[in-house]
Amino acid sequence: MAGRIPDRDIAAIRERVRIEDVVGEYVALKRAGADSIKGLCPFHDEKSPSFHVRPNHGLFHCFGCGEGGDVYKFLQQMEHIGFVEAVEQMADRIGYQINYEGGGTSVQRDRGTRSRLVAANAAAQEFYAALLHEPEAETARKYLTDRNFDKASWQQFGCGYAPAGWDGLTKHLQRLGFEFKELEAAGLSKQGKRGPIDRFHRRLLWPIRNLGGEVIGFGARKLFDDDTMPGKYVNTPETLLYKKSQVLFGLDHAKRDISKGHQAVVVEGYTDVMAMHLAGVKTAVASCGTAFGEEHMQVLRRLLMDDNFWRGEIIYTFDGDAAGQAAALKAFSGDQRLAGQTYIAVAPDGQDPCELRQHSGDSAVRDLVARRTPLYEFVIRGLLAEHNLDDVEGRVEALRRTVPVVAQIKDNATRKGYATKLAGWVGWDDIQLVVRRVGEEAKKNRMGANSTPALKSGAAAIPAPRVEESSSVRPAPNDPVLYAQRQSLSAALQYPGIAGVAFDAIDAAAFTHPAYVAVRIMIAQAGGTAAGLSGAEWVAAVADHTDDLMIRALVSELANEQLPVRTQNDTPRFITGILARTQEAWVGRQIAELKSKLQRLSASEEPETYMTLFGDLVALEQYRKSLAAQAMGNEGYAAGA
Repeated sequence: MAGRIPDRDIAAIRERVRIEDVVGEYVALKRAGADSIKGLCPFHDEKSPSFHVRPNHGLFHCFGCGEGGDVYKFLQQMEHIGFVEAVEQMADRIGYQINYEGGGTSVQRDRGTRSRLVAANAAAQEFYAALLHEPEAETARKYLTDRNFDKASWQQFGCGYAPAGWDGLTKHLQRLGFEFKELEAAGLSKQGKRGPIDRFHRRLLWPIRNLGGEVIGFGARKLFDDDTMPGKYVNTPETLLYKKSQVLFGLDHAKRDISKGHQAVVVEGYTDVMAMHLAGVKTAVASCGTAFGEEHMQVLRRLLMDDNFWRGEIIYTFDGDAAGQAAALKAFSGDQRLAGQTYIAVAPDGQDPCELRQHSGDSAVRDLVARRTPLYEFVIRGLLAEHNLDDVEGRVEALRRTVPVVAQIKDNATRKGYATKLAGWVGWDDIQLVVRRVGEEAKKNRMGANSTPALKSGAAAIPAPRVEESSSVRPAPNDPVLYAQRQSLSAALQYPGIAGVAFDAIDAAAFTHPAYVAVRIMIAQAGGTAAGLSGAEWVAAVADHTDDLMIRALVSELANEQLPVRTQNDTPRFITGILARTQEAWVGRQIAELKSKLQRLSASEEPETYMTLFGDLVALEQYRKSLAAQAMGNEGYAAGA
């Protein structure tokens, strides 16, 4: 059994791994400040990026859902693995040798973990790929060559062949040291009547990879008429690694081009993806074993970074048949903001991209994508095709059917534009009549969505119930009264070496919101800025002093918030100023209390007490003036000042 991973190794690996590179394999990131890059959160569906990565601190945080932490936490959340395996994965990534305590450097990892399943799939892919060149795989090779795929393309996409025997792969992997329970968990083997057998037999295979390029499953195509496995295509069953609603074939090849070109082409099959990529359309992907759905869309949206309405395109290569029309209608009724960036590409004679390339060449495939039709137009024209537009009755019926559809377009300018086009497509002379009818239908839709009058007029007048503040009530990030306190805590978490003794000198009483008080106390419990820690290790040390999930999320949030400075060189002066301002506010409150006490005292009756308090007041006033001067002297270093 593996020994314990020493803290020094955990810290060393965390320090050497570039968190932006790891996160960047799942999320398209762009610069958002001197030490911040942002993207669409992979942990919840969002339209505008609130997910930030701080490379210099080794941290991430989503200001939308509150998820945050270091690179280990990110991997744990994304890959559904434990902490130990996250550390081991990152060690493998950078070639770091872990010296397990009580075990040495060659400790065998726990069997059944994710890394073992990944290793089993990788070994299976090598086995299948090698068999594709054997005599028994002649039918599989012919299938590929008949579709204009050469050996180089087989290797590019890792194609393979499952042998005819019952347990060829299973025995091969067992000889490599894998146990049957691991092969079963990976979806590679299953229990037969007489013992363990392979899941796939006599089929052409494609490895399915995750964003990081790891093989997590396989897609298998039927080749022989006497194949008794159900279905033309069979995929790996749901496993720890393979979630069909989240997996896209070809995404490991396409992710960089999707992110760079802000375009994704969604096709229907493995050979379609191959044909697209070989023809020069490097952004093609396909769902695996299930219809393209919302979770697939979320994966693409994070790569497309479509935080702007006109940024990014989704192009579907639906068939021109009824199923394709239904799929288009489904997309139309989905996310309207994305629908405005969605296009349909239908090949001549209903060919799929693989057939199109086979019969007409690479240029025809590229032209297919170039001649894409906007989703709105495709859906509307598809509905119009069901009616006879040569007579008045047919045109009237066509308008009755399509006006409500056009009215579903939420963007006002786009809706009016398509209303005008609709009149022309139908051949209706009175364009304004069609535009007016679409507008009336759109108004009905809005009224239906807001049918409760109180929501429209009275809700704002009803005061929200007052919540008793506690450390579990999240402070408003933009509260101007608490601004300096928040920034001071952020400075201490992000730059403990700069905040230093100036921060440690600020008493917890200087923080007026209970949640901020809790964070200040936790920083002290972690040893203060003098603890000598920094980055993700320092933030983790602070967060470990509470079990309150809201406070832990707040620590992560503060550790990732961008300080309002123009450049990194301005950071020290800004921190000096913001700490002075926090201290000044606290001293101001102490001065107010002293003045109140002095007003209640009689100088003649209690002269000694009075003079002591008066002396304290004078000293505090002088201290406050020096703090105010220090704060004012550094305000200009804030961004936008």
